Amino acid sequence: MKYTIREIRKAEIHFLEDFLYEAIFIPDGAEPPPNDIISQPELQIYISDFGKHDSDICYVANADGKIIGAVWVRIMNDYGHIDDEIPSFAISLYKEYRNQGIGTALMKTMLEALRKKGFKQASLSVQKENYAVKMYKKIGFEIVDENNEEYIMVCDLQFYKTFSNRGKRTNIIN
Repeated sequence: MKYTIREIRKAEIHFLEDFLYEAIFIPDGAEPPPNDIISQPELQIYISDFGKHDSDICYVANADGKIIGAVWVRIMNDYGHIDDEIPSFAISLYKEYRNQGIGTALMKTMLEALRKKGFKQASLSVQKENYAVKMYKKIGFEIVDENNEEYIMVCDLQFYKTFSNRGKRTNIIN
């Protein structure tokens, strides 16, 4: 699949509502929550007033003439919060674009951007059952804490190396 990755435009920030909903992990056999679940304060912190803070960074993947996925970070007191100097990740793709390497490319693009901006670490929270745990480990995240349902993972950006896509060509536009 041919796609490009670029920074989000201000006029596109409203798409983060869709991607926030898509980021909700739904275990096999479970009913998806209603769309208005994203209005809950613990989820709104991921997107409310996005773009107004220096730590608000977002990249989107485009294919087939539309935005198909997003990865965004901000310093916030979310599920993956470590401290007020470590940005927390959120990422999602529309279902039909998953398992094609696009999410990995989005994550690696963001990690490299954070490293270049001088951030020392990045964090995220992920449910233990989520298949993405393997991908996060593969690209450099390590489990630093856990509870019954979730892992808190951190990537040390001081040791993070620029990635190669094993022969795949991805256009990254800054």
